[in-house]
Amino acid sequence: MPKAHVKKGDEVVVIAGSELGKRGKILNVNLKKQRVLIEGVKMIKRHTKKNQQHPQGAIIEREGTIHISNVTLAAKFDDREGAQPAVAETAEP
Repeated sequence: MPKAHVKKGDEVVVIAGSELGKRGKILNVNLKKQRVLIEGVKMIKRHTKKNQQHPQGAIIEREGTIHISNVTLAAKFDDREGAQPAVAETAEP
């Protein structure tokens, strides 16, 4: 089984992709698929069938997974030289 540089409960920063710069705590690590589930990142809408909690059915918002290579530990990110935020900024003239 391959080893990961992050584990469940770690505070991480997203360093690539559409969620660039977001921080969160790791909820789950899937080493087989090399994906992580991060609290509050990559929110997706899940359409659910009728059940006892939702008699009409519902649209539930939950976290989606991102690739493990797109995250780094928050402490390591903050310690790097000249720690600049990894947020893509657009300059307006």
